[in-house]
Amino acid sequence: MDPSLSAGTALITGTTSGVGLQTTRALVERGWMVITANRDPVRAGAAAAGLGLPRERLHHLRIDIADLDSVRSGVETLVASVGQGLDALVINAAVYKPRLKQPERSPQGYEISMATNHLGHFLLVQLLLPELQASTHPSRRVVILGTVTANSKELGGRIPIPAPADLGDLRGFAEGFKAPIAMANAKPFKPGKAYKDSKLCNMITTQELHRRLHGSTGIVFCSLYPGCVADTPLFRNAPRLFQQVFPWFQKNITGGYVSQSLAGDRVAQVVADPEFAVSGVHWSWGNRQKSGGMQFSQELSDQASNPDTAARVWDYSMKLVGLA
Repeated sequence: MDPSLSAGTALITGTTSGVGLQTTRALVERGWMVITANRDPVRAGAAAAGLGLPRERLHHLRIDIADLDSVRSGVETLVASVGQGLDALVINAAVYKPRLKQPERSPQGYEISMATNHLGHFLLVQLLLPELQASTHPSRRVVILGTVTANSKELGGRIPIPAPADLGDLRGFAEGFKAPIAMANAKPFKPGKAYKDSKLCNMITTQELHRRLHGSTGIVFCSLYPGCVADTPLFRNAPRLFQQVFPWFQKNITGGYVSQSLAGDRVAQVVADPEFAVSGVHWSWGNRQKSGGMQFSQELSDQASNPDTAARVWDYSMKLVGLA
C-alpha cells in the first residue's frame, strides 16, 4: 500500500535521540508530517537533520513535558500557529534516574519521574483531545510507550530490584504528591521504582482513555512495548557499568535486544498501520526477539487493567494537573 494514502500528522514527545527520533524517521518515510515536542527544539531539528529528514515534513515545538505550564503554553502555540491538524499523538519521552539519593522535583513540585513520564503527558493528552477529535483521518490514535518492567504479567515486571511497580493504595496521589511525598504509595523514595510506577501509570491511562473515550470519539488508544532497546539514551543516568553490560546481556543471553531503529519502526506501525487500529490493546513482540516475529496483544497486570484503580488514578491526576 502506498504509505501516503494514509499519511497524517503526528506529534511525538522526546525526539532528540533514541526511539522518539527513530519513530520520527519511520513516520516521515511513510509520508507523515511530524511535530516534535522537546525542551530544546533546536537540538531536535539538528537530530532530524542528522538523519537527512526533510525539513518541510517537520515542525519543532518547545515543550518541557515535566513542566505543566510549558505543556499548556506548547499546546497553545500548536493550536494557534502551527497551522497543522493533528491525527496521532505519540507519548514517548521519559526520564529514568536510578542513582538519585533524594527525589528531584518538577517546577510544580512533583517527583520528576511521575511528573515527566505520567503527569505532563496526562495533561498533554487531555489538552489535545479536541484536536484529535476534529481530525478526519480514518484512524486517529493516541499511542503510549509502556515497558515490560511495569507489567507483572511478564517476567521483567516481577524483578524485585529495586521493587516491582506497585501504586499501593495511591496515598501519594491522594495527599498531593509534593514534598515530602515522592512515591505513589507515599512510602520511602526508590528512584528505580519511581520510574516503574510512572510507566505503570502510562499503561493505566491508556486503558482508562479507552474505557472513557473510545466509544464516543472513535479515537484508538493503545500502548506498546517495542522490545528491549538496551542502548537507548534513557539509560544515560544509569551506572556506566550497567550501560556497558546491559546491551551485551540482552543481545547474547536473553535475546531480547531490539535496536533503536527497529523500535522506531514498530512504534510507527502502531501509529499508522490498519492492523493496529484496535483500541485498548497493549502491543508487544515478546521478550525474545525472533526474526519475523509478529505483534500480539499482551495481557496486562491486574493493576494496569483494574478499572477501579484506573478511575482513581485518573481523578487524582486530573487534580494534580489542574483540570479538576
